[in-house]
Amino acid sequence: MQLITQQEHGSDLPATGVLQLPNDADLQGLDLAGVTRIELNFPKFSDGRAFSQAVTLRRRLGFTGELRAIGDVLVDQLVQMHRSGFDSAVLRADQDVAVAQRQFARFSAFYQGDERTNAPHFRRSA
Repeated sequence: MQLITQQEHGSDLPATGVLQLPNDADLQGLDLAGVTRIELNFPKFSDGRAFSQAVTLRRRLGFTGELRAIGDVLVDQLVQMHRSGFDSAVLRADQDVAVAQRQFARFSAFYQGDERTNAPHFRRSA
C-alpha cells in the first residue's frame, strides 16, 4: 500500500479521471467510465463507511483502478484499508510514515479472505 503525506497529496494535482466521493455517496448507478482513481473520504476516525464503499467498488462494481483513502486516516486503520481494497492512503498530518510502514510487518497473514486474497487460509496452496 502506498502511503502519502498531506504535503505530497497537496502537490498531487487533480488529474482527469479522479473522482472524490463522500462516505455517504450512493454507489448504485455510478458511472466509472474513464475513472482511474477514486478517493474515498474518512471524515472521522470512527466513521468506517468508506471501508464498505471500497469493498462495494471492488466486488460489485468491478473497479480496478486506484482506491485512495483521504481524510482522518490514522496508522491504526491501514491494514484494514489494504484488506478492504485500498491501494493508497493519505495520512493525517500528525501520523508518522515510518510507524505506518511497520503496521504491515506486524501482520504477515490472515485466516480470512479479503479483497487482496479471496480464499481463506485453509484454501490457499502452501
